[in-house]
Amino acid sequence: MTSANPVACLINVLIGDASPEALPSSLDSLKNLGYTHVVLGPMDPATPDAPAIKQLFAERGLSPITIFGGQSPETSVGSEDADVRAAGLAAMKATVDLTVALGGTQMNGVPYGVFGKPDAPAPSGYFARAAREVGKAAEYAHDRGVTMTFEVLNRYETSLINTAVQAMDFAELSESEHLKIHLDTFHMSVEEADMFAAITHALPRLGYLELGQSGRGKLSTGVVDPVAVVSHALKSGYTGPIGVEAFTRTILPGFVSDALAIWREPYTSGLSLVTEAAELIEQGVHASKN
Repeated sequence: MTSANPVACLINVLIGDASPEALPSSLDSLKNLGYTHVVLGPMDPATPDAPAIKQLFAERGLSPITIFGGQSPETSVGSEDADVRAAGLAAMKATVDLTVALGGTQMNGVPYGVFGKPDAPAPSGYFARAAREVGKAAEYAHDRGVTMTFEVLNRYETSLINTAVQAMDFAELSESEHLKIHLDTFHMSVEEADMFAAITHALPRLGYLELGQSGRGKLSTGVVDPVAVVSHALKSGYTGPIGVEAFTRTILPGFVSDALAIWREPYTSGLSLVTEAAELIEQGVHASKN
């Protein structure tokens, strides 16, 4: 690929188990296709595998991106209880520390609340309280050489942040100039009236632009036009990572598929998907120059 932007791929597009034993061949494939970063699924910050995973990435000149998988009711950063908020901040810091241990410089994820289908709007005051705690974590990350982003999800996964406008409001309330936004075209296809306008609105804070198709499968099959998205972002001046994400039940562990509502097989070959995705990103880069 000729993209000047870093190009990333979620490892679970290819494999369900990101252990040191399972990683090498997938990392080699992504490296050979021109990917520069690989996103790892949520990991236990105390994992003993960190040194081995770090070495696998370093040997290939790839950079890992971690995911903070979301808070629990006991670590809710928007809680009225100061001790609960403190526990949430500590959880975020632990994943920052894991990112450093792995040799990574970026942490994505859902730090502002519990991941999963909400039964009601967020309580009054939650948004601002969560923003301040996430902002503290972003400052902690910045001091350790890590860029922290938060992902904007659709209404079926959170009631807190569903649009780029809400994300910008959250980032401003965080009181951290280093907190960045993660936009995913899968979620935008559900929530945004104008995907391109959403990217433009978030651009001052945009730290990760992820290409995910409406059906969660190959980027060429669905309502999202990945070439147009990449072209628009680059023409608008976006310089951050461009990511690829897809899910299929035959690759993901069952409990992960259940949590993400992946009931079908949108694709059968991860290698075929990431190969095509690299070609589409290349087309978007080329279109941005015309």
